Amino acid sequence: MAAIVKLAHALGLAVIAEGVETEVQRLCLVVAGCRDMQGFLTGRPMPADAIATLLAHGALAPSLVTYRGRAG
Repeated sequence: MAAIVKLAHALGLAVIAEGVETEVQRLCLVVAGCRDMQGFLTGRPMPADAIATLLAHGALAPSLVTYRGRAG
């Protein structure tokens, strides 16, 4: 995993991990250098109209749609 993240960064590509379900997975990705991730850890799937409603009412910040990981 770390090799893929490093290769992508060396090529100037963005890396977004999908399917992150646990805190252990998140921590492994952060250690590997991946800071963007999405999956059940950050939120359950929902219909597009439900997301639009949340965004319209300010209940969901657009930056939270994709989790931006932090070291530690």
